[in-house]
Amino acid sequence: MTEEHRTELKSTGYEIFIALLSVLSIVNIVLMYALNDDNLDTVILAMNGLLSLIFLADFTYRLLTAESKSGYFVRQFGWADLLASLPFPQVKVLRLFRLVRVVRLLRKNGVTRILRTLLEDRAGSALLTLVMMGILVLEFGSLGILHIEQYQDGANITTASDALWYVIVTISTVGYGDRFPVTNDGRLVGTLIIVIGVGIFGTFTGYLANLFLAPKKSKRESVAAIDAAQIQVDRLRELMAEQQASLDDIESLLRTDP
Repeated sequence: MTEEHRTELKSTGYEIFIALLSVLSIVNIVLMYALNDDNLDTVILAMNGLLSLIFLADFTYRLLTAESKSGYFVRQFGWADLLASLPFPQVKVLRLFRLVRVVRLLRKNGVTRILRTLLEDRAGSALLTLVMMGILVLEFGSLGILHIEQYQDGANITTASDALWYVIVTISTVGYGDRFPVTNDGRLVGTLIIVIGVGIFGTFTGYLANLFLAPKKSKRESVAAIDAAQIQVDRLRELMAEQQASLDDIESLLRTDP
């Protein structure tokens, strides 16, 4: 992999996260044309707005960290990333440029190396996985609960804002109770959202606790580790020098032997 490709490719977990969001944004385009319901379309538009903010932040991050800003914008399709971050469904198809390049770059790394990288950065990978799960549950939970509930007698989840609000307070385990499903199918969807929400926020709480409470190596310990490694290197060099001297002595004896 060339140096240009290394600088373009961010952390493996982050690249996979952005690739999955790109796939989701393209799926949303298909859903907008496939679903013949204004309320469901409004949910997708709201989620596309959220994705646009993430893509805009991704474009800014890549631009600021690029060694050559013009090279990123032109050769690495930064212009496509910028256009795809706009809140218009029609330009989301430009995320295919980023998706294709991410897949190609990850293939060059190889599956083994990708898995090893993800395992080495378990905390970061877990955090991005939680964010991705939260986005998926927010969108498809809202679409599901709204599709089931909106036309039922006595329903109080009848608009896109009702559905999004219900999923947000449910997945966060707050549960105000001002919006609730009135059908068995809706309650089943609500139960799944609650279970997933408990898992997401429980894991997220554990991540934060580990981040702030896990002991960190002091500067003195780090320096000591570096010194110990340097001592081992110096000792290895001494052994190699002694071995070379012994070989020179043997070679000298062989030459003087009549």
